[in-house]
Amino acid sequence: MKKVVLFICLVFSYSVGIYAQQRWHLNQDGGISWEVKSGDNAHSDHIEMSGLKVSTVVRYGVDDEGKFLLNRGMVWPMLRTIPNDTHASLMRKLGWNPLENVLINNAQIKEQVRRISLDGTMEVESDLSTRQSVVGLTRILFPSTTQPMFCEKYVLENKGNKAVTVEINQVKNVMTTAAEKGVNGSYRIIQALNGAAYTSLQPGQSVSFYAYTAGYEQGESEVTPDIERELSKRQAFIQELWGKLVLNTPDPVINTMFAFAKIRGAESIYDTACGLLHGPGGESYYAAIWANDQAEYINPFFPFLGYDKGNQSALNAYLQFARFMNDAYKPLPSSIIAEGTDVWGGAGDRGDAAMIAYGASRYALERGSKEEAEQLWPLIEWCLEYCHRKVNTDGVVASDSDELEGRFPAGDANLCTSSLYYDALNSAVYLGKELKKEGKFLKQYASQAKSLKANIEKYFGAEVEGFQTYQYYKGNDVLRSWICIPLTVNIFDRKEETVRALFSPRLWTKNGLLTQAGSETFWDRSTLYALRGVYACGETEKATEYLKFYSGQRLLGEHVPYAIEAWPEGNQRHLSAESGLYCRIITEGMFGIRPTGFKSFVLTPRLPAEWNQMSLHKIQAFGSSFDVEIQRAGEKLQVTVLNQGKVCVKKTIKEGDSLMVKL
Repeated sequence: MKKVVLFICLVFSYSVGIYAQQRWHLNQDGGISWEVKSGDNAHSDHIEMSGLKVSTVVRYGVDDEGKFLLNRGMVWPMLRTIPNDTHASLMRKLGWNPLENVLINNAQIKEQVRRISLDGTMEVESDLSTRQSVVGLTRILFPSTTQPMFCEKYVLENKGNKAVTVEINQVKNVMTTAAEKGVNGSYRIIQALNGAAYTSLQPGQSVSFYAYTAGYEQGESEVTPDIERELSKRQAFIQELWGKLVLNTPDPVINTMFAFAKIRGAESIYDTACGLLHGPGGESYYAAIWANDQAEYINPFFPFLGYDKGNQSALNAYLQFARFMNDAYKPLPSSIIAEGTDVWGGAGDRGDAAMIAYGASRYALERGSKEEAEQLWPLIEWCLEYCHRKVNTDGVVASDSDELEGRFPAGDANLCTSSLYYDALNSAVYLGKELKKEGKFLKQYASQAKSLKANIEKYFGAEVEGFQTYQYYKGNDVLRSWICIPLTVNIFDRKEETVRALFSPRLWTKNGLLTQAGSETFWDRSTLYALRGVYACGETEKATEYLKFYSGQRLLGEHVPYAIEAWPEGNQRHLSAESGLYCRIITEGMFGIRPTGFKSFVLTPRLPAEWNQMSLHKIQAFGSSFDVEIQRAGEKLQVTVLNQGKVCVKKTIKEGDSLMVKL
């Protein structure tokens, strides 16, 4: 009892502390803002923003005097460097300040930042003062959607009652990299300021100028950008994402975090030599794919979003892995790198075949395309057979490591790999029926899944630190966050104790779940998986409590606005696939959508007690565009599904019940 009381107190203190110190607030237009008060302590942060040919980690902040700080961590994924390995994108950290080339009333400028806003772009509003004049400055920072450049728009507005003179000087700097360090020789990095002017601004008048940073191969034609057009394209991209898969709940923080997650999940796609590839980012992982980040985490989300480039990148990723199928059933590479020209498998077999089979089978069902499913079926079949051949004498799947690649022990067989294989077998049964595959093979898959579930319980089920949950591997006697994985694949045999262990002070901290009890390391991916699983097993109130806590911290706290990778490793990078996992908390956890066919799914909604309604509009999965609306009806739930605007399901169910939906 004392432990329970202590835990509640800790959670309460975390929540109060975080919410009391939130730096950012929600905007009515869907974005978030930080209102910078005069005398505020200095604060800095970083955010990654990406387009098809560039990514930029924007390191920004405000110093003690109110001045805006900006450093651009530029990444050109397709400008490959030597050695052409996982990390071989051309990168430069550039702190150039275009305002150094601007004079107001023939004098240098003193800046006081007033507001910083994020909505898929970064907008910084400041006051510039010199010689008794006040000029407003608005910066808008964003990546080009299609060009290898980061763009900046600057607007100066006279806010005083006297005319001011503004001098803007043209700048163009060209840096050439060493030829011997580039796969294709030397590269050119261009920084330029366009919009030179010498003008007088009357009160209320404004003038705009533009800056950009671009990277090119030698001999590649340089593009003189129309920054206004580039801004319109970025804004159109954001609105496209925000106009699909729209979450509506009584909690605006969760709604907004979901909207932001769609941006980060979708923007990190690169136009490589082998086609569109989604990449994690983080100034490390570009023009490459991984069996976990892409195949397992984010690809099964893209059909729900209906973003064409996302679906194309998902299909391409699976087909890239399919190139490495072999008759000897040697392991697939963990990663395909360098625009598809090389592979990485430095951690051995991480359970990669299970990750790929899990993701590809779910993707194929959700996409609802028979043509794509036929392309993916050989890969799924091969991966399932590979896993079957790796089943040990205890009936679970052996692997060399897991997706943490030796950072923490995983034994000879780990809980993640077997759980993913279990779900993949079940999905393959559904998919095989849609593709009219031989029934005897599908019966084998079903039988293997049944046996595997029983063996997961026998092999991994255990008491760990006083909780009747799972040992992550044989002999594991310390709680691990990945005990949540069975919950995400509908294995609920140990749900009560597993949920209790996850949210115990041994694992849960103000930063989410520790990877291992007693460590300092946390990876958001395990927290995101756990929240999905806790919803799936019916612990709706607990899941919502912690989802609200997590979302408030990540969206409005000190490091915003996306899910992050890990700490202390990676400095809490905004790796993209984690945002896909956040969205899947909603689609698969809160709404409980489990695909069963090209046009069918099981729906198990989890409406929190404090909410009377929730909805997902314009879901793009299963070859359709449909809405799911959940309304409280006394002690029951009214479920309405509209396909293309027409009601196809309207039924009242008990809380916790499932409903089969056919579109």
